[in-house]
Order: sequence, then structure tokens, then C-alpha cells
Amino acid sequence: MAEQGVKEITPQELMEKLAAGEKLQVIDVREVEEWNGGHIKEAKLIPLGFLPHRVDELDKETPVVLVCRSGARSHMATQYLQELGFDAANMVGGMLAWPGETEA
Repeated sequence: MAEQGVKEITPQELMEKLAAGEKLQVIDVREVEEWNGGHIKEAKLIPLGFLPHRVDELDKETPVVLVCRSGARSHMATQYLQELGFDAANMVGGMLAWPGETEA
């Protein structure tokens, strides 16, 4: 079976969904120091290394959007959650591409 590509969402699309009040779980998989430098207000921090141990904090019924600095770590996290049966998408370009406001 060929490897299935991960679902992707652009930062702009995510911003529009959040603005529209769509029910989403935004998970930031960066490290604490990076998170403290600025993150998406609606996001929850679960560093990539902790994701397997904290996966039970996520709701399988609600779409998950994964975010990191540039999109590489969140791509791995998206793949992992998709394999577990989550509706997960990777925010392409990561926080480097995020056009919205951030909070520290």
C-alpha cells in the first residue's frame, strides 16, 4: 500500500475557520521555548515528543490541526494522528507562515 499523504491546511484557511468559530483542535507541537515566543491563541501546546503520551487529551470527533515552526514536525504529528484514526491536518509553512496574531 502506498503511503498516504497527509491532509494539509493553509495558515489562511485555518485563520478563516477559527474566525468562523469552527470547532477545531489546534495543537502546537513545538518546544516550550518556541511556544513562549508566540503562538496561535486557540492552540494547545503538546511538544512532538510528548504526543504519544498525551494523545488521550485529544477528541477523535473534532478535527485536529497541527502546527510547528515550519511544518516539518507537524507533518510527522499529522501522519501519526491520521494512523490512529484522527481527522488531522498539517498547517503548511508553520508559524513562519502564520499571518494572524500570536500571543506569548
